[in-house]
Amino acid sequence: MSKKIFKKWKLKSFSSIGYTLTAVEFKDVAPFEVKRMYYITHFEETTKTGQHCHKIEEEVFIQAKGNSVAIIDKGNGKEEISLVEGDVIYVPNYDWHGFITPSVDAVIIALSSTNYILDRSDYIEDYDEFQKLRAENIANRKSL
Repeated sequence: MSKKIFKKWKLKSFSSIGYTLTAVEFKDVAPFEVKRMYYITHFEETTKTGQHCHKIEEEVFIQAKGNSVAIIDKGNGKEEISLVEGDVIYVPNYDWHGFITPSVDAVIIALSSTNYILDRSDYIEDYDEFQKLRAENIANRKSL
């Protein structure tokens, strides 16, 4: 079975005298209503984010500055997707994800389909549990 390559795309930027403007039209990057936005900054050299998946939440990640490597598992094993400034990826629910080797100047913006769930009941942080639950629940997920 061949791995399915994870989709990523570029944001459009416009340059003017002295600056570059990059606009994000949510309707063009998020196949859901955006309810929350957060960003990750101030990375140290050995930083990696906690890998996990969500039962409900969908996310779009924008590499706004610097670079990183996204770890994604859509059910075919973990893939490494290199991200550079302006790259965008969509991570549906029941897709394992996290980031490794971010540059120290990296800024990753996340658009979320849910408000933050304080008790973290939406998170699956054990990879073995993810593999089992993904197979059971993927049929309930809307297709991309």
